[in-house]
Amino acid sequence: MNNIESDLQTRWWNLEARLVERFEKKPDMETILFLIGIQELGDVRNKFTKEQKQDLMHVATCTLLAQSGYYEMEKVDEDGWPHFRQVKSLPVMNLMEQENFMKDHILLYFTNNGFMD
Repeated sequence: MNNIESDLQTRWWNLEARLVERFEKKPDMETILFLIGIQELGDVRNKFTKEQKQDLMHVATCTLLAQSGYYEMEKVDEDGWPHFRQVKSLPVMNLMEQENFMKDHILLYFTNNGFMD
């Protein structure tokens, strides 16, 4: 593991620790995306359908990748759901690189939203 991966892993463990403090259990990547989706939608109802959960994770992914210019918000529909369009292609990556790419964007999101230093 090189220094960049080591730093990413350390920052990721710090985020996980903060989320465990907040929610009393360690969330996986899908759960973190779901939480970001809820944050972006601004709707904290108790129940979402399976389709809505998938939509929330899509909103989260687009929001995260918008930070690096891959997506941009196009509009918010009448139900308050944000819609995005892809503005540039994502780099070709293997599974590990994809995971680190997403972790890096999640960390940036939490930093930009005042949850992490």
